[in-house]
Amino acid sequence: MASLIQALAVAEYLNFHHAAQALGISQSSVSARIRALEEELGITLFERNTRGVRLTEAGRHFVDGIAAGVDQLDHAVKTASLAASGDCGRLCIGLHGLIPGSFLDGLLARYRAKYPGILVEMVEGTARDAIMQLRAHRIDVAFLVGRFDLPDCHSRPIWTEPLVAALSSNHRLAAQQGVTWSDLVGETFLARHGGTGPQVHDHLLLRLAGRWPPPSIQRFDVERGTLLSIVAQGFGITILGAANGLFPMNGVVFLPITDEPEPVVFSAVWLPQNRSASLRNLLALATEMGRRSTQPQDCRLP
Repeated sequence: MASLIQALAVAEYLNFHHAAQALGISQSSVSARIRALEEELGITLFERNTRGVRLTEAGRHFVDGIAAGVDQLDHAVKTASLAASGDCGRLCIGLHGLIPGSFLDGLLARYRAKYPGILVEMVEGTARDAIMQLRAHRIDVAFLVGRFDLPDCHSRPIWTEPLVAALSSNHRLAAQQGVTWSDLVGETFLARHGGTGPQVHDHLLLRLAGRWPPPSIQRFDVERGTLLSIVAQGFGITILGAANGLFPMNGVVFLPITDEPEPVVFSAVWLPQNRSASLRNLLALATEMGRRSTQPQDCRLP
């Protein structure tokens, strides 16, 4: 490599003395190395004379080739350095969904502003889908509802949101400031198969266990917006995190569940062997934002 760099310098200055000065080494060292390179290649790269040197035709082709190679090597070194610091590369994130104005929306906006060289990709699905994708190394991290204690994954609670009930604006409870679980006994609940649907289903069974009549839960293979449209039509009600209220929908009201004992926890889940600097930077930013945030400010209801 030293021989190639010195050959490039001589080709640029067409003078051994000036090339040596630019490289900060002796002229004799440059001359000796170029001569050894020519002997090894079996070709003459430079024609020497009293006024300096000039490239031979073979030398011109050789220098053009190594100049392109050195540029590629320099680019590879710089790119590797940026990737090692988390300033460039790719990061794939699993999530239940993205709501404008939510904590996760703000996190991704800040991360992309701070690390514009990172290509951020997102995959939406259930917690089960995301864990499978993590284990298959298809995504780098997942932000999911709940706390996780998995033997092969790291996890960390990042932020919380109050739990709210979404009801049609024509519902008998719609004019109240809030509802209790007792108020919701006998209601028809709606849940998705995807996204947070499985957690919603399990949470309803937990909170309404032993109550009469038992909960009626209908499952739909639809997106969040479609489910809320079904709620607006009066087919039933659903429960979700308060951030959903930041993206209001006509005909739907969001009421806090006042006797819910704790807010909804959202956690980051990732594989311990993933030592990507871009992932490390995202988790650090998420933890910092989680410490600073106060949930009533993050998730105000309309």
